[in-house]
Parts: sequence; C-alpha cells; structure tokens
Amino acid sequence: METLKFQKGNAKLDKSIFLFSLLAGHACPFAQDCLSKVNFKTGKLEDGPETKFRCFSASSEVLFPTVFKARKHNWDLLRGLRSVDAMTALINSSLPKKATIIRVHVSGDFFNQNYFDAWMNVARMNPDRIFYAYTKSVSYWVARLDSIPSNFSLTASKGGKNDNLIENHNLKYAEVVFTEEEAEAKGFKIDHDDSLAIYSKTSFAFITSRFTTCRERC
Repeated sequence: METLKFQKGNAKLDKSIFLFSLLAGHACPFAQDCLSKVNFKTGKLEDGPETKFRCFSASSEVLFPTVFKARKHNWDLLRGLRSVDAMTALINSSLPKKATIIRVHVSGDFFNQNYFDAWMNVARMNPDRIFYAYTKSVSYWVARLDSIPSNFSLTASKGGKNDNLIENHNLKYAEVVFTEEEAEAKGFKIDHDDSLAIYSKTSFAFITSRFTTCRERC
C-alpha cells in the first residue's frame, strides 16, 4: 500500500516538526491573494486573477521537480479517496513515527470537508501529538467549530474567499504584512518560527515581500 510523504522540519522550524504538503494552488480551493499554481501541461507558474503576492510553495514546485513530484504524489493519493474513513486510514498509517508535531500543509490546504474531517480524526487518534495548520478553507472549520480536537491548532490565513467567516466567528488568524512597522501599527506580534501558530490563542502577523512570496503560509 502506498503511503503519503512527509518531510522533516527545516532550519527555521524545530526538528521535531514534520511537514506535510499538497500541490500549491490546485489544493487551495479558497485561495485568492496568493493564488499561484504550476500548469501541468507547460510546467510554468500561473498566478490567479487577484494574486497580490506569489506563493513561495508554488514557486518552489517550479524550481525543484522533486518537490513537485512529492506533493503531487500526496495530492493524487488523497483526491482518489471518497470517504472520510479511507482518508483517515491513509493519513494515520503514513504518519512518521518520530513526529511529535505535524504541520499540515506547508503547501496546499483542506480541499474538501471529508479531507478536513479526516485530519481531525487523525488528531483524535494521536492525542500525544500536536497538529497545526494555516487555512483559507475556513468554511470547513466553521462547520466543525464544536468538535476541533484540543491538539489541533488552526489559524485562519487572511486573504482568501472566506475572510468574512473569520470575523463572524471570532477565529484566530494570521495576516500578511510587509514591514515590522505595519505589524506594530496593527497590534500584531510577528511569528518567525511557527511558535505562535502552534501555541498561541491570539491572532498574529507574518512578513512577506510585496508581489513576491507568502513565506509558505498561504
């Protein structure tokens, strides 16, 4: 049986963190400000009609074919499954044994409700591990507000098609800023290493370069 591919945390993140990714853009149904994806036919990067800053993850898929291949492998396996139980079984059986913290989606997002529910199931099955994710798929989160496992930390990523739900339901969120001064003016702390995403209950900011990348958080 084929399993999903995870990778170890990079220099910016704690080494105990394992990362999971899907294809940028293709698996991001509610992306807007940072929508970018690789065209399967041309292999070139395409921006969405309202893109304000290009997603770093999409750019890396063009630069590094092995990255694209690993993410497409995960994307193909999961979207071929139709039930929550099947997705849950695949994800849970694929979790690295040494992983104590799992970041769900360096690239990609929750692409439908079944897939979101599957990750919540996996968190419940692994209460000794911490899961966290940035997401623009806020509607799937809102549909399960009363049943999010305590060991799964969700952060809404502003700049998507569901932004209205963030304020309506008082959700923790992350907002892109372009300077430290902008973050300070808005009263946000800046998350440099995902610690706020994992442990904080309050909203925060992260810095990106205008019209370039979203530092893997979109």
